[in-house]
Amino acid sequence: MVIPVNPPHLDRTSPPQPTEAGPCPASTLPEGVRARVTRVVYEDQRAVAELVPRLTERQAAGADPLPVEPAELAPGLLHALRREIRALPDETRLLLLLAAADQYPVATHAFLRAVTAGRLDTRPLEAAEAAGVAHASAGGVFFRDPWTRIAAYETGSAADRREAHLLLTRVLGGKGETARRSWHRGAAALGPSARLAAELRTAADRARSEGRPALARALAERAADLCPDPVEEARLLALAAADAWRSGEPDRARRLAARTDNSALNGVLALRAGNAAEAFDALLTAAVRQERSADAVELLALATEAAVYTGDLRRCREAHVLAQWLDLPPSGILAALACAVEGRYADARVLLKGTAGRCGPGGDPGLLIHSGIAALMLGDHTRAVTATLRAAASARSRGIPGTVAQAMEFRAYADFWTGRPRAAEAAAREALRQAHATGQDNGACHLQAALAMFAAVTGDEEACRERAAAARSHARAHGLGLPAALAQWALAFLDLTNGRFPAAAARLRALAGFGPGHGHRAIRHLATPHYVEAAVRTGDTRVARAAHADYHRWATAVRSPDDLALSARCRALLAPGAEAVQHYRAALDLHARGTRDFERARTELLFGGALRRLRQRTEARDRLHSALEAFESFGAPHCAAQARAELRALGTPLTPHSGTDPAAALTAQQLMVARMAAEGATNREIADRLNLSPRTIDHHLRGVFSRLGIRSRIELVRLLGESP
Repeated sequence: MVIPVNPPHLDRTSPPQPTEAGPCPASTLPEGVRARVTRVVYEDQRAVAELVPRLTERQAAGADPLPVEPAELAPGLLHALRREIRALPDETRLLLLLAAADQYPVATHAFLRAVTAGRLDTRPLEAAEAAGVAHASAGGVFFRDPWTRIAAYETGSAADRREAHLLLTRVLGGKGETARRSWHRGAAALGPSARLAAELRTAADRARSEGRPALARALAERAADLCPDPVEEARLLALAAADAWRSGEPDRARRLAARTDNSALNGVLALRAGNAAEAFDALLTAAVRQERSADAVELLALATEAAVYTGDLRRCREAHVLAQWLDLPPSGILAALACAVEGRYADARVLLKGTAGRCGPGGDPGLLIHSGIAALMLGDHTRAVTATLRAAASARSRGIPGTVAQAMEFRAYADFWTGRPRAAEAAAREALRQAHATGQDNGACHLQAALAMFAAVTGDEEACRERAAAARSHARAHGLGLPAALAQWALAFLDLTNGRFPAAAARLRALAGFGPGHGHRAIRHLATPHYVEAAVRTGDTRVARAAHADYHRWATAVRSPDDLALSARCRALLAPGAEAVQHYRAALDLHARGTRDFERARTELLFGGALRRLRQRTEARDRLHSALEAFESFGAPHCAAQARAELRALGTPLTPHSGTDPAAALTAQQLMVARMAAEGATNREIADRLNLSPRTIDHHLRGVFSRLGIRSRIELVRLLGESP
């Protein structure tokens, strides 16, 4: 689904050695450009210091691709290293050239066989080791760093390099070595050759099908260089560009793409780093040209992603109509979103469930990501985690790191809403790093918005505003409605938890827009419950009631316990006085069957406040304590402060109950759970005895530990053993 390039293989290269340098000039670059600069020069700070001042203004801003050839990246460094290698004996240089040709830019692992076949004496390598350039071992030659390896290759004459490639060609005849043998034949060619170009293309196709996009890129690019037919050359360049993108070489991909005109390729590049609306148009055009083929189905799936990114889901309807016209099976996500746009929520659920169910191990990572998205929309966070983790694993095994970053985008949401905010933040940060390194600027924008959302919930106002500003700036320039809306939600939630209710309501009102064809479904899910809360706080509920009605239709159609719980919470907020209590109880019963622990705690907070106002002090205290404990475990200080304010209004002490009678500190159900746990029962066993879910038991135990001021079951056993 997505296309990524590791720099040339470093299989025979030692890690770069640290060098003494002043402040890195890359620190002035945008985060994404800085990551790509570091990656393209093998994380060598000497090369970074040389490259950054030589970038054009557009390259430094990320508008144009970076240089990719070594001579363009660090000519001064290479000149110095070549001079160092030329000082070595001729026999040593030729052996280093053979070792470098075996490793760069395609790793073939044939050096020792070539030495044997050529009856070469390896003792001259001792001079290289004495000079600190490289060292030999039973596994081959290991260069000091990647740049020394490149210099060793480039120091050789054209004739010497050709002889090295031909020698390697002679020994590469084993099983699975055909593609690498073809590479060396192509590298030794003296000029254009249709026969060699065809051989290299066949090898590239085989490498691509075997999940080796970096090798496929090198083969296809060399085939294009040797191809005498301009039309076929353009096809090969497009294939090489796509392979470069898949294997994580965005700048090479963009440079190769600029040499050809391919709407599918241009659409993919625009989807990942350009304007999402333009990407949608290009991908749809390419799908029409492909007509009834597997490629057309994939292009429609990518067009769906573009529509989701724009936030204008009416485009999904356009793509769905096109799929029907071409008699193609649309992706489940595409068809489901088309139904949702038309207000056919029950039909959307059926399609989403079918897509979410396709999350078996070892599948296509793109399809697994779609499965995870569908599961998220259905509120099935457990399945979403499974699908996205499998997508990431499949992408890693296929050598497509950019897709790993995409999978982690959606895994972070599932982690977050199921009560693992720190894990979600860590996943999002790692995904952001990979997105930047692989040139996926639009994915990075989405992740910036997600991190703003997490920061809002964890109370880091400065980080929230900084991340939201970065996301909104990029989103506006690239037509990305989804991350722009997420960033807006983050700022709104920050207002809500800080008591700035009119500001929160104003931000959320547009996000919670209701009615078929209006607004982004995912953002409406996120915004509506909080908009209802903000609207009730400001006393203006007319629009909020209509928004809730549409939200309830969706929740009823998809049958997600969490969505139904939030709908019941909205109904409670909109109900007068004591009538709200039954709706809050219904909401908490539904939360017990769901997975969104954070929202459950928000419901308990609101319920506790309602009970306090109804003077039901005992239950109000229990609900508010439970909410407080959950917020503290999530690391959500603003929400915890709201719970403490409600408890202070009740006149309830806020200090932990360590050293006191557990029976007095705990609710009846917490005490029952605590005693079973102290007796050695597992969470599953306690859940079975009490007819509750294991997640509910985990929630209760966190509350027990927090109230008693303890951290483990061992302390719980001791404390209950000491109590009367």
